[in-house]
Amino acid sequence: MISYNKALEIFKRTKINIKTEIVKSKYAVNRISAINIISPDNYPAANNTAFDGFAINSKETNKLSKKNIKKFKIIKVLAAGENPKIKKIQKFSSIEVMTGAIIKKPFDTVIPIEKTKFYPNKKNPKYIIINNKIKKNNYIRFSGSDYKKGQKIINKGQVIQPNHILALKTLGIEKILVKKKPRIVFYSTGNEISNSNKIPEWKVRNSNSQYLKSFFKNFPVEFKVKKILRDHDHDKFKKEINSNLLNNIDMVVTSGAVSAGKFDFVPQIIKKFKLKKYFKGSRIRPGKPIMFARFKKNMVFFGLPGNPISSAACCRFFLLPFLYLSMDIKADTPINARIKSTFIKKKNYTRFIKGRLYFSNKGQAEFEIFKGQESYKINPFTKSNAWGFFPSGKNLFKNGSLIKCFTATGINELFIK
Repeated sequence: MISYNKALEIFKRTKINIKTEIVKSKYAVNRISAINIISPDNYPAANNTAFDGFAINSKETNKLSKKNIKKFKIIKVLAAGENPKIKKIQKFSSIEVMTGAIIKKPFDTVIPIEKTKFYPNKKNPKYIIINNKIKKNNYIRFSGSDYKKGQKIINKGQVIQPNHILALKTLGIEKILVKKKPRIVFYSTGNEISNSNKIPEWKVRNSNSQYLKSFFKNFPVEFKVKKILRDHDHDKFKKEINSNLLNNIDMVVTSGAVSAGKFDFVPQIIKKFKLKKYFKGSRIRPGKPIMFARFKKNMVFFGLPGNPISSAACCRFFLLPFLYLSMDIKADTPINARIKSTFIKKKNYTRFIKGRLYFSNKGQAEFEIFKGQESYKINPFTKSNAWGFFPSGKNLFKNGSLIKCFTATGINELFIK
């Protein structure tokens, strides 16, 4: 058996190559950007007004005061979206501007309509009256103040979210380069597994397949559940592996049949193929019988234990990190929290513990360890929102100790810069 950290090191050296494709930006939600996406232009494209009001040349107000009042002629009304070009602008002119209207020289400042005095009257204004010096750049939104040409919008390896689509469309980016969706196939194994709802007591419903399928709906992958492999399906499994290799499947995952029992046939079949790397068993709980193989072709295999929580833990802490590495997504970023009870484990094992992550009244992240950590117990898992991570090298974690916590879904890492 190898340590959890050793397994992660192996993943770094054996990650698969995920190719890229160009997609329309409007369809890019939840895809992984394959490059840094750069703004092609300034945004706003030109200086424009942040308020309805009147644009003037601020220099023309330098000598104005209550004793030296000046009338500025209103020469044009300019709305957002209209061409701002004006011919032959006389001195002491103003234009009435609506929010978003482009501000061009010689105009360089805006007086909000609420602060404007009119002549001869407000209902039929011909001029605005100014009796004080007006600062330059009042109520102006500057060109490039949001995005400058060449500025990064999205990082390579970042998951594209709806707010990114807003930026891409605003900046006129119609197509982007993204990682292709990795193709994953999954097989449940065992004579006891059933897809039926009504089953005798010696059968087990095929819940692992549905859990993993649901889990990966949150990620940019293609996940397909295949037929159950029975204990005698050795040749069938070998043919399935060959077929997956020929069809350029990226990852094959099984649940069950990886331990040391009489009917645990998966390891012996996988080892018949040409492999670049292989390990079976890791000093973790739950999930100790985990199995990994990297084929010489661009495909990997993960053999998950059959117990539901072991399968869920290995999905979260083995499959997901491997996909992150292969797709150039930034590694997991845990939340540091204090445990609310003492926890003891074997020193040389890493433990993934079901529990609840929350924040105290003082703003401190805290983690409640649930009872029922056995790998067959689903009830505590349904109440949990996080995994507590207890690394090897230490056996005693006292009440109040600081540990790392990971969300149950893995979604929080997708939003890390």
